Amino acid sequence: MYLLGDQTLKREVLQKAHESRLAKHLGCTKMYQNLKDFYWWPNMKKEVAEYVAKYGICQQVKVEHQKPAGPLWENITMDFVSGLPRGRGGSDAVWVIVDRLIKAAPFLAMKMTD
Repeated sequence: MYLLGDQTLKREVLQKAHESRLAKHLGCTKMYQNLKDFYWWPNMKKEVAEYVAKYGICQQVKVEHQKPAGPLWENITMDFVSGLPRGRGGSDAVWVIVDRLIKAAPFLAMKMTD
């Protein structure tokens, strides 16, 4: 069903999908996946995310389903890229450290003799 400009109907669809006993306060992605089979309107995914973000209970439920974090060193990997032409300061390699915990990957210029 295409819902173009009927804000009242959209709000009712979102409310029924989110607050029904069967929905169990699903996150925005799951709620969107369930709704898109039956409804569509412009910016639907954004509106579903905004609607779900208003409810703190959804964030609390979401935490229970996340995989518990392991030890810190299980989230960090590193590697070297070597054999590069010498740069300023004599650097001829790059040290790549990937930290999946904070989602960062610094690239450090270095000398292979280091």
